[in-house]
Amino acid sequence: MAGNTFGKIFKITTYGESHGPGMGVVIDGCPAGVTIDTAFIQAELKRRRPGQSNLVSQRNEQDDAIIQSGIFEGKSTGTPMHIFIPNQDQRSGDYSHLQDKYRPSHADYTYDLKYGIRDYRGGGRSSARETTARVAAGAIAKIILQGLGVNITAFVSQVGHVEMPLDKYSNVSLDDVESNAVRCPDSETAILIESLIKELQKDGDSIGGKISCIIKGCPQGWGEPVFDKLHADLGKAMLSINAVKGFEFGSGFSCITMKGSEHNDIFLQEKGSVKTRTNFSGGIQGGISNGMDINFNVAFKPVATIMQEQDTIDKEGNAVTLKSKGRHDPCVVPRAVPIVEAMAALVLVDHFLRARTNKI
Repeated sequence: MAGNTFGKIFKITTYGESHGPGMGVVIDGCPAGVTIDTAFIQAELKRRRPGQSNLVSQRNEQDDAIIQSGIFEGKSTGTPMHIFIPNQDQRSGDYSHLQDKYRPSHADYTYDLKYGIRDYRGGGRSSARETTARVAAGAIAKIILQGLGVNITAFVSQVGHVEMPLDKYSNVSLDDVESNAVRCPDSETAILIESLIKELQKDGDSIGGKISCIIKGCPQGWGEPVFDKLHADLGKAMLSINAVKGFEFGSGFSCITMKGSEHNDIFLQEKGSVKTRTNFSGGIQGGISNGMDINFNVAFKPVATIMQEQDTIDKEGNAVTLKSKGRHDPCVVPRAVPIVEAMAALVLVDHFLRARTNKI
């Protein structure tokens, strides 16, 4: 398989290149009868689009979603749904200097190595523009989850050395996240993050960051042991996003310093339902959701394309210097927030549909 399809029942296949005619996604397995809110799809794409602030790429894409199949009279028909997003502001000439050179830490070299050919215009298929299609499909998944009372909220919790205090993580809302350009719900931290990004931007450099995600209302029993554990599929989904270098859920790596007596989540009976006193499990035990909030963190590396001169090699293996041009994000995390949410939604909807086959 070529690796362009994600999901088992609710499947998506994305296509398109950064400087081609457009990006698109085919969704297969969406149940019939779902009311499709096209304004919501467009709003989700707007959160991801470039040019939304002076802190991100100034490529001016409107990212208009054109639904070409799978919907009739405002509802899903159960047949494959096709969403196309045209590219409108390509400047392919900005990448002509990359035709025979490889950007350090970019997919340029490995794509050439694997295929023997590459689209150097904006990175082609390796460009983060591919995630446009994921956000469109994720919006459909979110609509289904909203009907089930499941809410997904991701936010920027760290950029470089600037980190949001842990006590500010509770009760984060979409309004809080969208209140500033860096999508950090804590206003004091957001100011520091914005200042840091602008400083790196001025130097022609980039910086990495962390996105945290909290999922509320996930029912118990979602997840398919042993290889399709819920957290395993969430991990794969996040690690498939461009520039992601790490994923941790629940207590994550901090669990290695804890004793079992400290880490175990004690069960409680509360108002007729089972809960746990703590949530080091991150809402998932044995790969199956337990009804508590699901929480995880995603680490993003600094963007590989920077506006500084760097040593590299050309296609012949000769040592050369390279200074990139074009429009690029100095920090990817502000625009990656809706991508993280979209991928989480796709995983959850797929497991929701799979869970319906577990019992007669």
